[in-house]
Amino acid sequence: MSRILIVEDEAIIRSALRRLLERHDHRVCECESVEQACGQGFGEYDLIISDLRLPGAPGTDLIKAAAPCPVLIMTSYASMRSAVDALKLGAVDYVAKPFDHDELLETVARVLHRQASQRSTPPAIADEGGRRHTMIGNCPAMQAVYTRIRKTAPADVTVLIQGESGTGKELVAKALHQQSRRAEAPLVCVNCAAIPETLIESELFGHEKGAFTGASAMRTGLVEAADGGTLFLDEIGELPLDAQARLLRVLQEGEIRRIGSVETRHVDVRLIAATHRDLRALSRSGDFRLDLYYRLNVMQIDLPPLREREDDILEIADVLLAKACKRHARDGLHLSRAARRNIADYPWPGNVRELENALERGVILAEGQLIHPDDLGLATVPVTRPPSPPKEASTSLEAPASERSDTATEDDLSLEDYFQHFVLEHQDQMSETELANKLGISRKCLWERRQRLGIPRKKAARRH
Repeated sequence: MSRILIVEDEAIIRSALRRLLERHDHRVCECESVEQACGQGFGEYDLIISDLRLPGAPGTDLIKAAAPCPVLIMTSYASMRSAVDALKLGAVDYVAKPFDHDELLETVARVLHRQASQRSTPPAIADEGGRRHTMIGNCPAMQAVYTRIRKTAPADVTVLIQGESGTGKELVAKALHQQSRRAEAPLVCVNCAAIPETLIESELFGHEKGAFTGASAMRTGLVEAADGGTLFLDEIGELPLDAQARLLRVLQEGEIRRIGSVETRHVDVRLIAATHRDLRALSRSGDFRLDLYYRLNVMQIDLPPLREREDDILEIADVLLAKACKRHARDGLHLSRAARRNIADYPWPGNVRELENALERGVILAEGQLIHPDDLGLATVPVTRPPSPPKEASTSLEAPASERSDTATEDDLSLEDYFQHFVLEHQDQMSETELANKLGISRKCLWERRQRLGIPRKKAARRH
């Protein structure tokens, strides 16, 4: 069911048009002027039908204000001149008043069908060199993501992107920025997990000279650097509580204060946050402010893990393989049938990032024109089960280890089983950082999963 906004100052025409559209299963809202329409926003509408002559500003002013939502212009002055002028300004079409009901409904249906076709096109993202790349994937879950990006980008509201590590949350943030009204302003990306806790507030909000030991000069924070544009905070669940309180002030009042300063500065920043953690659960444990969570979660975009995108995996692999071949000057390499089968069947706990790393290995190690399964270096799950965790951890698993089949195959293992097996097999040879990188997760996430599954950390895994 599509949502349509009618902007018409004559109540009789407005109500008649509303009844006509509602009889044909459209959801309709009404406004009397451009000013009133702009006041309520356009993010949820699929089409705007506006009169040309309105009190205050003309209906054509909505074309730019409501973009990318299409605007259909109605006019009693059905001269070719006014119709052409409206189309030149970007109107999707026009109808003359008094309008024929069938003609109007046909025009509305045509415009909505065209919009639906455009929604199925993945958003394009420009890289640092200005080249435009399209997000990969056409499965139903990704189609829902593209639709949410298209509707949310121009709305200028805070967005929370949720998804496992390696699913492409930064790509979504870039798409939101590049389709927003702030596209010409800066996009500042910050990985909260990569900045030491003692420095995060200084990095985000800046500091004055002499504010603390080592502050030899004034520093502008990243929030201030994003003024007028978009600030993307990746892994926001790692943000310390003190920094969360400062960030809440930015969202509520649009104000920042550098460390060591008594002066408040106003900033106009759109915030996009991303996390692989459950912020609501963190708020219950006191590790994340509940009021900040509600401020962040105005619009939410959930990214599916790669294992739930079965129709997209091989398409993504082909694109990433082509890029890896170009980087390493290995043109002409292809995946063998067995390698493609392994890629399709593998659970990909590290998602797209792990897939990219596997294909990079394959390009480097392949000796002929084909990349074989051994070249990809994917962890294989043996027929025999790995050692069981301590009994006290069995409650955190889906079923006790004693109730599971001893002849489980790779396809039968859950992601928790895979994680447990991989850590137990490799922790004697790898550091915690290497284990986390191989699994495509942070060290903190690795520690949390160890605790939940009862996997002890062996001293032999540490390197000196």
